Amino acid sequence: MPKKNGINITALGGFSSIIFENFNLNQIQQVRNIKLEFERFTTGNTHTAYIICRQVEQASKEVGIELSKATVAICGATGDIGSAICRWLNSRADVAELLLVARNPDRLQALQEELGRGKILPLEAALPEADIVVWVASMPKGVEIDLTRLKQPCLMIDGGYPKNLATLIQYPGVHILNGGIVEHSLDIDWRIMNIVNMEIPARQLFACFAESMLLEFEKLYTNFSWGRNQITLEKWI
Repeated sequence: MPKKNGINITALGGFSSIIFENFNLNQIQQVRNIKLEFERFTTGNTHTAYIICRQVEQASKEVGIELSKATVAICGATGDIGSAICRWLNSRADVAELLLVARNPDRLQALQEELGRGKILPLEAALPEADIVVWVASMPKGVEIDLTRLKQPCLMIDGGYPKNLATLIQYPGVHILNGGIVEHSLDIDWRIMNIVNMEIPARQLFACFAESMLLEFEKLYTNFSWGRNQITLEKWI
């Protein structure tokens, strides 16, 4: 579709990286008479990870959490976005402790070795220890959070989709922030932003979509974000 319409770069959001990983769609070179050019496609994960990291830094100050003394849990730590956030917090932010939460033990071990730090914990053990919780994975079905065991204050940044923490967690001292969302200066009539219930649909959009816009502004027609664990700190400079 982008090629047929003369579009140089496009992003389809966070789920696209999962689809490409699981189904190896990048192995498909042609559909009917159209040769697929995957360099026109980016997942948008780099910009999403960057925005969430900036939200951690800024929102923590607003709720009275000092990063140099904070324990940060990353739920979905081994994913593309999660691992990038771990690298940022490990190298750029003065974070006291990292808690690594994910389903695959081998990937967790590899990430811990790469970072040179971080405690590998199950979700139920990590939550009571965390001053900040970054969610970049779907909440497991059937999981109930014991709000009485959470620290106060506790900052939870919901970087997944659909956003559901705000409806599940309403408790004194627990601050919920929708993660991975940016705001621009123009009013744009995007129906999809109404559909996904943005607070300001004419101004807000997912950071993954914004990545393709930034690439267009810079005339960088490349799959800037692609695959798992490919986001480096150099891409944010």
